[in-house]
Amino acid sequence: MTVHFHEEDIPADLFAPGAAIAVDTETMGLLTPRDRLCVVQLSDGGADEHLVRFSPGSDYAAPHLKSLLADPARVKLYHFGRFDIAAIQYYLGVVAAPVYCTKIASRLVRTYTDRHGLKELVRELLGQDISKQQQSSDWGAPELSDAQKDYAASDVRFLHRLRAELDRRLVREGRMGIAQACFDFLPARAALDLAGWPETDIFAHA
Repeated sequence: MTVHFHEEDIPADLFAPGAAIAVDTETMGLLTPRDRLCVVQLSDGGADEHLVRFSPGSDYAAPHLKSLLADPARVKLYHFGRFDIAAIQYYLGVVAAPVYCTKIASRLVRTYTDRHGLKELVRELLGQDISKQQQSSDWGAPELSDAQKDYAASDVRFLHRLRAELDRRLVREGRMGIAQACFDFLPARAALDLAGWPETDIFAHA
């Protein structure tokens, strides 16, 4: 297992064509227009993870990364994709779809619990523990620590395996169709967030 660190973009043809890519982001905070995108994490489910760091004042040109994220032939795997899709759309200017979100899948099949965080999912479904100690840290720092890099990598390290297990449960419970409909809607939900409807249920009666 190796964590590769890139500045401002990834190399061309980093991943095999068509492979699903696990994606996560680290930002300066939770308000997308205010809190800049600092790191994008990527994994094709193999032994390595790739981190792309953007500096303050970046123009977010990143042509190779944008091409990867916007590729309609690649599924992008997220955990709470709503946030990451919005951040990528706002700063990189691409819609990173089609989408699979492990948090949505978890909510549809793990109805026996209200614990749907990545740490809980990895522990229950894969029998492994991950640390969330670096979750609240300065991702805009001039140098990222080894602990930050490993934390960022761990956010994409398990998503392919989680998808496989969650898919088995979705099929078992007859909920794959509704899950796919939710995944397909996520880019629109992210666009609503960016357009000013972050906490409004537009489907509500009142």
